[in-house]
Amino acid sequence: MDANVTKAPAVVGRRLQSGSHVELGATWDGSGTNFALFSAHAEKVELCLFDARGRREIERIELPEFTHQVWHGYLTDVRPGQLYGYRVHGPYAPEAGHRFNSNKLLLDPYAVQHHGTMRWHPAIFGYKVGHQSGDLSFDRRDSAFVMPKCVVADPAYTWGSDIRPEVPWSRTIIYEAHVSGMTEGLGDMEPPMRGTFEGLADPRVIDHFVKLGVTSVELLPVQAFYDEGHLTEKGLVNWWGYSTIGFFAPAQRYLTAGGSHHEFKLMVRRLHEAGIEVILDVVYNHTAEGSELGPTISFRGIDNASYYTLADDPRYYFDTTGCGNSLNLKNSRVLQMVMDSLRYWVEECHVDGFRFDLATTLGRDRDHYSEHAVFLEAVRQDPVLKGVKLIAEPWDTGAGGYQVGNFPPGWAEWNDQYRDTVRGYWRGDGGTLGTLAARMLGSSETFSHAGRRPWSSVNFITAHDGFTLMDLVSYNEKHNAANGEDNKDGHSHNLSWNCGVEGPTDDLEIRELRTRQRRNMMATLLLSQGTPMILMGDERGRSQDGNNNSYCQPGEMNWFPWEASDDAEFETFVAGLIAVRKSFDLFAADRYLHSGPDVRVNRRAAWMRPDGRSMEPGNWNDPNARAVGLLMHRKGTDLYLVLNASETEVAFMLPEPIERPWQRLVDTQTGLADPDSPHVESAREVVTMPRSLILLKAPADD
Repeated sequence: MDANVTKAPAVVGRRLQSGSHVELGATWDGSGTNFALFSAHAEKVELCLFDARGRREIERIELPEFTHQVWHGYLTDVRPGQLYGYRVHGPYAPEAGHRFNSNKLLLDPYAVQHHGTMRWHPAIFGYKVGHQSGDLSFDRRDSAFVMPKCVVADPAYTWGSDIRPEVPWSRTIIYEAHVSGMTEGLGDMEPPMRGTFEGLADPRVIDHFVKLGVTSVELLPVQAFYDEGHLTEKGLVNWWGYSTIGFFAPAQRYLTAGGSHHEFKLMVRRLHEAGIEVILDVVYNHTAEGSELGPTISFRGIDNASYYTLADDPRYYFDTTGCGNSLNLKNSRVLQMVMDSLRYWVEECHVDGFRFDLATTLGRDRDHYSEHAVFLEAVRQDPVLKGVKLIAEPWDTGAGGYQVGNFPPGWAEWNDQYRDTVRGYWRGDGGTLGTLAARMLGSSETFSHAGRRPWSSVNFITAHDGFTLMDLVSYNEKHNAANGEDNKDGHSHNLSWNCGVEGPTDDLEIRELRTRQRRNMMATLLLSQGTPMILMGDERGRSQDGNNNSYCQPGEMNWFPWEASDDAEFETFVAGLIAVRKSFDLFAADRYLHSGPDVRVNRRAAWMRPDGRSMEPGNWNDPNARAVGLLMHRKGTDLYLVLNASETEVAFMLPEPIERPWQRLVDTQTGLADPDSPHVESAREVVTMPRSLILLKAPADD
């Protein structure tokens, strides 16, 4: 310890009082600050106070009380803005699951703001990196000089008249975005604002969301994370952010210089004013500390055996995430931390929902998943969370990890089956009509149980993980060399088709085909039952140059293309599709639109052959069939959606009575997408061009 650091014993007096164990974290009450830290196996906890720049430890105070496994104390002279961290004493016995090392400065799991950044340095490891004994060795270096610090924060914030949009699930259209990616390329924005929460609150950004018509913005992880050493050595970064180390604090990189965590709240309020919800992508399945060979920066040094699920050999972790560890949600205090975090973002930050990364891990008891797992049951009964959107990524890397359709009622789930089916169909794969029909009607065979609704299926064609829509029609193979992993990272099963040339081309025929294919997939997405999700920039032709795993790329491939003007027509087309979706209750997924009548709301749907007859079982199994029609009816309106993924024209007979005027609302051949379109069909049939989709509307007698 630095000889200049004042060390205060755990003696209760006028300045240091016992405080409370009830509220964890650093809590400013207007007079002083209470510090409380859970650790069931620690022997002593020291609170470390730092100067205003976080460079010098000025005092080390032993917390005086230990109540119900919580170490706590109250300091009468600590005010908001004070920087701090912890040193936790206990056995360093990896073979027994304990990794205490008081030489390491540790982040408070409940801190709501961090200061500074983390330098990847051997000192942040609890063991001697490179030692022959590996993680069984012990490192005595002080890590404070390379660690960020926690900030005592004033919770006061004026929300004014903020009102949650509370968009019904059946009306929800999600836009998956990245905080920095959304504004780094906005050239006339002041540089300090680019890539920040305040940048995302810029009127130009919000205006884009409003004009497009999306209802909810889903942000890639914004909870505190830092760049890993293997990335910084290559000049890369942790762009996506799926390695959280603080579940209450916003990531420092998204704050302006010297800014406060309240900037996140300002962003939420601005989006709410525009009627747009904020959904956070959250990572409660693992932490940034990785495997037994990872750094000691928070949970591992506070109480490794409590915070993590350990393997049968407690030196190692039981990992179902592929990231080195899994949080131990069977521990009541760890479960409390996650639940407190969720409630914090809802109550204090007014967010409207969460998307849970690798959510199967959250429902596990080691190798077994159950929708009645302790975390899922806790969420189900929580009075704060009952009113927010809950979305699961329903898989992980462990045994039995694929759980699409198996999350509890009230949850929505990413549906990768939808993604793969629609990609394959428009690529021209045979034998896909049957699965396409199921996916477009909400995947009822997967989700229609326990009273679940069609919105339970979050439909998507593209997401952050994989090709963009432009790359999906421009590349047959992944091109991830820039990631520095010899193109071995990322999936190879992309179901993509480059339309004849790998990558960019000047061939006008190929370019036109690619545009039509993008229209086809976007139209299918927005005209399907379920909750559609659009990837940031797909409406403007954003490309990642064929990289389908851009998790570490800080450059333009991950930026929204604000300067791109040659794809304005496609953006208009997407906005038109959203307007069409919003104009008809048939696309509002409040009940399953099964292929048959729903007498309760006078709805029905029928799948049709091009000759005007109903599809028969043998038609679904025809490997050469690539054209089908979907006739939907509700309250005086018929909608007829015809899809043709073949390489030839296909004529569809119009449904009876034919004499009705059929209004053409969507046509991917021409780029039409308008709920008030003046185009009216006068013939008895409608001809679809090769690889195209048309939506027609006509009045109907009930």
